[in-house]
Amino acid sequence: MARIMAVMMWAVSIAVILSCCTVEVEGYKNYTVGDALGWYDKLMKPTVNYAKWAEGKNFSLGDFLIFNTDTNHSVVQTYNATTYKMCDYDDADDDDTIELSAGDPSTDAKPVTVAAPLVREGVTYFFSGDYDGWHCNMGGQKFQITVAHGQGLPPSLLTPPPGAPAPESADGPDAAPVTNIPASMTTPVPDSSTAADTNINNDDASAAEKGKNPGVFLVLGFVLSPLLLKSVDVLW
Repeated sequence: MARIMAVMMWAVSIAVILSCCTVEVEGYKNYTVGDALGWYDKLMKPTVNYAKWAEGKNFSLGDFLIFNTDTNHSVVQTYNATTYKMCDYDDADDDDTIELSAGDPSTDAKPVTVAAPLVREGVTYFFSGDYDGWHCNMGGQKFQITVAHGQGLPPSLLTPPPGAPAPESADGPDAAPVTNIPASMTTPVPDSSTAADTNINNDDASAAEKGKNPGVFLVLGFVLSPLLLKSVDVLW
């Protein structure tokens, strides 16, 4: 009886240890810029502070920034510090500055949602270039982030399909259109919520899956087996 109990204890102990040894890897994320305030200048949203919003967030390759704004405000992404400081991209190079959404100032602004993929490591800048840079210089519509390598880019951002069509907007005249992303980028995986930071379920990104690490199991097995077998011998 003692022998059977010892073997059962050994088996249960191994099962418990292995069940606890799961390695959880964080998936790609959507970050909604400004959260509920969206992407607007200080005249429209006096409390916006995009530099503060970006603080403490861990941005990585493959993540997306979601800009909820309107046609009175543009979205410019640049890797050029001078372009960012000048709030002017008229003379910027195509390889370091992208106009993700061109503003179209009017008294009848339409809502727009812009998805900006993070595809390069290091410092990345964002600003609105409308009204001769006023939104950026005086309106507070600018911020910078540092993008870490993280899991690296998912395959969907490494090799986009040629001539990929622009994403379709929701039905209805009042629906916010999704701005066309440049050919070198793709839109984020659809998510149930874009009002807050959410994980992206990306089948192409195997690193984003949760699973068990077999290497950990083997090491624990070699280390713990002698100890547990010794306890079996004692009870034998």
